[in-house]
Amino acid sequence: MIRPTAFALVALLALAACGKADPPPGFEGPPSPALFEISSPGGAVEGWMFGTIHSLPDGVAWETAALEGVLDRADLLVVEVRDLDDAPALRKAFTERAYTARQPPLTERVPAKARDDLSAVLAEHDVAADTFAGLETWAAALTLAQYAETGEAANGADRALISRVPREKVVELEGAARQLEVFDRLPEAEQRDLLAAVIADMARKDEDPLRHAADWYAGRIDHLADPATSAILGDPELREALYAGRNREWVAHLAALLEREPRPLIAVGSAHLAGEDGLPALLAARGYTVRRIQ
Repeated sequence: MIRPTAFALVALLALAACGKADPPPGFEGPPSPALFEISSPGGAVEGWMFGTIHSLPDGVAWETAALEGVLDRADLLVVEVRDLDDAPALRKAFTERAYTARQPPLTERVPAKARDDLSAVLAEHDVAADTFAGLETWAAALTLAQYAETGEAANGADRALISRVPREKVVELEGAARQLEVFDRLPEAEQRDLLAAVIADMARKDEDPLRHAADWYAGRIDHLADPATSAILGDPELREALYAGRNREWVAHLAALLEREPRPLIAVGSAHLAGEDGLPALLAARGYTVRRIQ
């Protein structure tokens, strides 16, 4: 059973204090982030899945009684990346892969039709174009996407859960280095498609900056895997490399984990729980019963 450490209890008090602040618009109702129960073909509860978000505005109190009950029953926490608070290691993993000399200007790495949107995005966020000098295209895309974040990474649900669990009880599916390698291995043409997709999604997000976080808070995840709502997932090659292919790799690991470990809580980005190629559907195809309980 996962038990909070003394340090995690301090973090919980801080979270509780944040929850007393007035929530931003869109977060006034009761929270209901997506939570699933996983049962074996014989009906025994084998574990749970929770859809996380990597950043949130201040004042959002999202933990629920249902999630607390799962945390009390789970024996292990499974996340995408465990060491989110190790900033030097994260920077090292990024810089070792992100830079190559003599990269062309960013404007030359997007289609002509996307250049006006790129200029608008840079101006909106007061970012100089030379910020991306030397960055490979995938790294420029990820860096640019960070400017669109409307919340704080310190408020991320993944960080909050990790802070509550002893390190030896936290298992990572990828880790920072391996996750970045997924992007680094993309052919340059796909990296440029990624950059264009990030720009398109940023332009769309600027119309309603908190919509994604508010949808997460209310448990509205079905649209996250819909190509119509994400330029990245609307690109077949990017969808395969960044979403569907990773989900298949993960589900093979998770199925083995469910067979040998007592009741893990699997906490990954909520988009990975949506759609026909999401983790619940893939586990169900392996004979598990996956039931949404929140």
